[in-house]
Amino acid sequence: MTEHLEIERKFDVSTEFTIPGLAGVPGCAAASEPVTYHLSATYYDTPGNRLAASKITLRRRTGGPDEGWHLKLPAGQHARREIRAPLAAGDEGQVPDELAAHVTEVTGGLPLAPIAFLHTERTVVTLLDTAGQPLAEVADDVVTARRAGSATKDSATKDNDGEPLRWREVEVEVPEDSADTRLALAGTARLLLAAGALPAAKESKLARVLGS
Repeated sequence: MTEHLEIERKFDVSTEFTIPGLAGVPGCAAASEPVTYHLSATYYDTPGNRLAASKITLRRRTGGPDEGWHLKLPAGQHARREIRAPLAAGDEGQVPDELAAHVTEVTGGLPLAPIAFLHTERTVVTLLDTAGQPLAEVADDVVTARRAGSATKDSATKDNDGEPLRWREVEVEVPEDSADTRLALAGTARLLLAAGALPAAKESKLARVLGS
């Protein structure tokens, strides 16, 4: 398992939204070429969604450079403690014991099972500092999602009215907590808001699905 502090801000944007030029982000010397990933995630919780009620998310995700099991725990404003475990063959229906153990006080021993499926087309631009090191990552996400039980896993995503549940959002994440990355996060947020983005109405993608 590995662990790190996830520091990010999320924004709701329209399908027509254009990411603004990011040259004005404090400390940004260059931006990478966009890279697109296709991510598929299954989210797990107890009957009654005890994890979600505690603002905890647990997912199994494939695709992208950080595929694996991810457990996210609240850690302050714009921050979550993320614990990761690698994928294993045939583990789709079984949450790793080491991750389940971290939330036993919340789950009360209730079983963990899929509650939602998300598919994301993610286009990422990495902002680099003067030394060529990552300063922030701007991810433009087009998301398709459904709750478990609303349709077969391979069918079109549905919301409660039977229509596809799709949206677009932008995430800005920094690789560490430092004065430089905090400035970059705030500066990127200002540019996005000025271009018409709105602070995300929900703190996570899963919260958006469960609240649909």
